[in-house]
Amino acid sequence: MKQVLVIDENAPFREYLKAKLSDNGVVVETAISAIDGITKLRRNIPDLIIVDYHLSRQGCSEVLQSKKNNPNTVNIPVIVMAQQIDQQKIVALTSYNLKRVFTKPVKIDALLACLSEILQITFIIDESPGIVEVHVNEDILFVEIAQGLNRDKLDLLRFKIMELIELCAIRIPKIIIMFSDMTLNFADAPNLSKLFHEIVESSRARNRNIRVLTRDDFTKKFIEGQSEFSGIEVVSNLQYAIDDLLSNVDGSIDQENKKAEFIGDKLLSSGAETEGEAMQLRFDAETRPKNMDAEAIREFLQDLNIAAVDDDFTTLEIIKSIFAHAGVTLKTFSSGSDFLAAIENQKFDLVFLDLMMSGVDGFAVLNVLNGNNIQIPVIVLSAITQRDTVLKVFRQGIKSYITKPFMPNVIINKTIEILRPSL
Repeated sequence: MKQVLVIDENAPFREYLKAKLSDNGVVVETAISAIDGITKLRRNIPDLIIVDYHLSRQGCSEVLQSKKNNPNTVNIPVIVMAQQIDQQKIVALTSYNLKRVFTKPVKIDALLACLSEILQITFIIDESPGIVEVHVNEDILFVEIAQGLNRDKLDLLRFKIMELIELCAIRIPKIIIMFSDMTLNFADAPNLSKLFHEIVESSRARNRNIRVLTRDDFTKKFIEGQSEFSGIEVVSNLQYAIDDLLSNVDGSIDQENKKAEFIGDKLLSSGAETEGEAMQLRFDAETRPKNMDAEAIREFLQDLNIAAVDDDFTTLEIIKSIFAHAGVTLKTFSSGSDFLAAIENQKFDLVFLDLMMSGVDGFAVLNVLNGNNIQIPVIVLSAITQRDTVLKVFRQGIKSYITKPFMPNVIINKTIEILRPSL
């Protein structure tokens, strides 16, 4: 029976790997630090080591050097996870029998394919369509489901929810599950049941604090027919769901939360067009990562390579100043063309992008990135609030949309939310 040692400070990531590998007959031992990993490596020799490059204190190098110094462990193959790592550092790792470096967030299918090759085990992967996203706004977890109910992605959902609840220090979980134009039937019942169980068990939310946004009759009847889901309400208006959940907790309603209105229109559009519609989008209302102090934020951001693209000098200087206080040197570009020229030779972990620029604007930049399959997380910074414009850039794969003007803490919080090493 194959054995794997996972050394990572991110608890949800450790637990996901342990659950996934255990389901396929692999014995998994986990460690939360370099010292813990070295101790367990000496006690029980695994067939593979998976280690985070950015371990605090002793770090990944101490683990790998300890492995190399022991004749019983020197030949153990290694997979390294990293938020960011340059080619020179990768070359330095090759002497430790490095097999692969994965950047976080990890593409699980690629990781499992690599593990299959190293361990000579066939992993069962659900290749059916499915998109599962989860975000936090005003202490509410928004779970977005689209295209299908992929079981592997539902497994990931459990650990992502656990991570966000811990990161945002949410005491009373409130959840809105949003189905995007999905029509389900009896064949989907097992996966639908799995979805609700994963959400309820990982969040420990009470049923009365869960809303399901859908127009699908089968989903509604399924929930109503399961006694264990009693109290979960199915709604067709997201603003109502938001108001209802917030008023259930403290009797107050956040009338300014226009993000909810936007998501409702985005996910449940019946095809009707609204002429000249504009709304005040509040994508900057994310909950502050309460359990990360200034030092922890600085440590997390220090190795990131972040860019800002805007033809407004003042905006660039503000963003540059925000990251300077966090110990990060921001690369700024005053035009879309300058940025596109730079990415031919540079790699960025995150890009803040303005839409309305002279010459090559933000829309054109997104077209080039998508057309060349350049996968850089993008946060749009724009004063535009028209629904059609916002929908257009979300369809091009941006991670978030922050309206101008913005508060400095919003920039840092959103960066952490999107780039925090996770699933």
